[in-house]
Amino acid sequence: MKILTVTGYKPMEINIFKEDDPRITYIKAAITKRLIPLIEEGLEWVLISGQMGIELWTAEVVLDLQQEYNVRLGIFPPFENQESRWPETIQEKYQMITTTADFYKPIYKGDYQGAFQFKAKNMWLADKSDACLLLMDSEYPGSTRFFYEIAKQVMEEQAIFIITPADLDDVVEEIRMADPDYWG
Repeated sequence: MKILTVTGYKPMEINIFKEDDPRITYIKAAITKRLIPLIEEGLEWVLISGQMGIELWTAEVVLDLQQEYNVRLGIFPPFENQESRWPETIQEKYQMITTTADFYKPIYKGDYQGAFQFKAKNMWLADKSDACLLLMDSEYPGSTRFFYEIAKQVMEEQAIFIITPADLDDVVEEIRMADPDYWG
């Protein structure tokens, strides 16, 4: 596997409304935990559409991992200026990440034209990837279900990796147990 698409919830879908929410640390740790073995097995590219939430946090993880690993970040938003209606702090983060990424190219020229752009973006990412990693609860898939449905049509079942709520609970517990005060 050389190319992996990562996606998941937008922050409001998981009740995260501030960039300093401590849960983001756990989410990023879970993404890191999944990416490192894949990179060590030959993963070369992580692709995202750059939507806020899981995808931007994944971008931050990949940019951090680049200090130690040879992995590249590609960002393919559905259209130009997708961040224009986002909170200013997230717009600034998005702009920093898109200028730092190894590759950035919107799938459609121009601004938002219709929902078809999101479907085309999902199809394009699923088609260009060898596998995908989704942060998703199957009981409450939220907007992630749209990518998941396309991935199930395009990819082999074993190429669809999911970080579940139970996986997040495990990461939280691992981080807690790594704190010496936990045992004190």
